[in-house]
Amino acid sequence: MYSLNRVTLLGNLGADPEIRHLPSGIPVANFRMATTESYKDKTTGEKRDQTEWHSIVAWRGLAEVAEKYVKKGSKVYIEGKLRTRQWQDKDGVQRYSTEIQADQMILLDRPSGDRSGGEAQAAPAQRQAAGASASSPTAPPPEEEM
Repeated sequence: MYSLNRVTLLGNLGADPEIRHLPSGIPVANFRMATTESYKDKTTGEKRDQTEWHSIVAWRGLAEVAEKYVKKGSKVYIEGKLRTRQWQDKDGVQRYSTEIQADQMILLDRPSGDRSGGEAQAAPAQRQAAGASASSPTAPPPEEEM
């Protein structure tokens, strides 16, 4: 029997990422991301938007990319998996939180002063997440890097 835990999101950040470092020095970024679906209301015929908010956690290289390049309003593509954490609050009540643990992030905003779109910015985020080097077959030639 097979199973799959995969999430794919394309949306905008609701606030700047919160960056922290574990005692071991590993960076972690947390941010909220909005995805919006549009539909036509059957009774009124009006266009309606429904926004869902998602909690994203990025580790190591992706956290560093988020810290440098992502801010409130940034459009990003995220692939990852669902993770549920549990803890006790200050009153001893058991709490749960479901988050998306990012495995891949593609930055879709156009860099300032650049007319080529987000591709140049997307490549460093993908390489850092995968741990690929500049000689990797998926990495662009050095002249395309930012």
